[in-house]
This record gives sequence, C-alpha cells and structure tokens, in this order.
Amino acid sequence: MNQTIKDLLERRSCRSFKPDPIPEELLNEVVKAGTYAPSAMGRQATRLLVIKNKELRDEFMKDNAKIMGVEGMDPFYGAPVIIVVLRDKAFAPSIYDGALVMGNLMNAAHALGLGSIWIHRAKEEFEMDKYQKLLEEHGIEGEFEGVGHCALGYIAGGIKDPAPRMEGHVIVIE
Repeated sequence: MNQTIKDLLERRSCRSFKPDPIPEELLNEVVKAGTYAPSAMGRQATRLLVIKNKELRDEFMKDNAKIMGVEGMDPFYGAPVIIVVLRDKAFAPSIYDGALVMGNLMNAAHALGLGSIWIHRAKEEFEMDKYQKLLEEHGIEGEFEGVGHCALGYIAGGIKDPAPRMEGHVIVIE
C-alpha cells in the first residue's frame, strides 16, 4: 500500500499526550505541511499561531475549557504544542481553507510519529478582546477568526482502533 494512503487510513485523534517537547525540526515540518494546504484561488487566507509557550498554552486551555463548560479540565489533553488555525473573515472560502490546513497538520503529524487532535472553540476564543490583542501584538492585521486548534505532541498510551465505516457514505453514479 502507498505510504501516504496508509498514513491517511491509520491516523487517529490522540487524547493523551506526553509532556515531552517536540524537536524543532519536526514541528517545522508539521507547520510547513499546514502552509501547503490547498487554498481557494491560491489566496492563502489563513494564519497559523504556533503556541509553544506553556503559560500562553495554559491560558488558551483555561479559556477553552470555560467556553466548553468544563472548567478545570484540559481540552488539549496535555499536548505541549497548540497550533491555532485562523482564517481571514473577509474571504468567505477561507473557512474551508482552514479545515484543509487542519487536515494537513494532523496528517503530517501522524506521518512524523506525532499525535494530534482537532479541538474546537477557537472561533469563540478569538471573539475575546485579549486574543484579538494577541493577534495585533504579533502583526496579524485584518479580521481573523479561529478555525480550530491542532493539539500536538507525542502519544501517551495507545490510540483506539478506528470505528467501522458507516454504510452509505459513498454513492457511485455511473
């Protein structure tokens, strides 16, 4: 079987991460893969915030848990790195571009021996003034909203087997 197809079929969401840091070269490869996701009209209307700073990561964690309604829990499952995917609100197709970026990040992570999971509520976080200010502080101009968080790290424990594929997902019209 082709290695790319094998990786796509074997990737799973990780819900338990080791605290070990990710080597810079691996992290850079994952991020680069995200920047090569297809984008509508080649506009590349997404941005990636790579959160390696533990204090900032924990601030995102607390706000995300609060939005989720489960304060005191880590929605990022202990992942040491969070990559937040943002999209330019002025370009409507960028929401889909952001989803493709998330897919590239997670598939690249798997191919490199890392675990990942897509965590939601980035949209609500970036409606908060403090996160808009964070964007401004890092030179991100315009109206950007969160698409998702790619929690990233080494897998602790195992990964569940895939759920059986549901019937009726593929309709062939000849």
